Amino acid sequence: MTKTPEQIELAKLQARLTKRFHKACADYGLIADGDHILIGLSGGKDSLALVELLGRRAQIYKPRFRVTALHVRVKERNYQSDLSYLESFCAEANVPLLVRDVEIGVPKDLKDHKGHKDLKETNPCFLCSWYRRKTLFNVAQELGCNKIAFGHHRDDVLETMLMNLLFQGTFATMPPILPLDKMPLAIIRPLCLIDEADLMRFAQLRNYRKQTQLCPFEHVSSRAQVKGLLAQMKQLNPEASDSMFAALTNIKTAYLPPQ
Repeated sequence: MTKTPEQIELAKLQARLTKRFHKACADYGLIADGDHILIGLSGGKDSLALVELLGRRAQIYKPRFRVTALHVRVKERNYQSDLSYLESFCAEANVPLLVRDVEIGVPKDLKDHKGHKDLKETNPCFLCSWYRRKTLFNVAQELGCNKIAFGHHRDDVLETMLMNLLFQGTFATMPPILPLDKMPLAIIRPLCLIDEADLMRFAQLRNYRKQTQLCPFEHVSSRAQVKGLLAQMKQLNPEASDSMFAALTNIKTAYLPPQ
């Protein structure tokens, strides 16, 4: 049977994504025999692709590892995914799915020293992320997982680098693997060598279902502005992403001594 142009494109794209996924896992030692990996499944294209790639990889004999997906729903955030779709998607990928509901409060250790500021209003993205990660860490320890996988792609890595340069005065970004100090867990990012454009096209060709309600802060955050900045850099130089990613492994001695 003759394949359609879309089927041919999907096959080539899937091969490219799989190759870069395997390269990241091999180059950075992301997966080892006996691992139990918890996937942070938001319901967006990146985490769906991560479930698909890790689920497929777990079917290979070596290394032998287990995968579980966790979808965290935050009560106060007006965005959500179709839970029935996530359940069927994970079942098709042979990945067990757990769902946890959380409610945002403001713990004492997250309030400022004066105690006036309501972080629910002043920093909603930080609080949402903090509660989601806390839930992931707790569930990972409950299940005996030793790793948590996030769907951060190469553009996320570069955007974080730019944000640190612009707002923190540091040259740093999210690493492919990050062992945690306070608990026996490591964060891994198996999609770190994959471009967002490829994931977007893959999601279209695979007919990934979009979230039913998107985050209301998605286009007004600092990260959204930096995403636009990265897009401008790519227009200036189509190889900008390659150059900046290479710079992360080619850091020279500081030009100026620390002040």
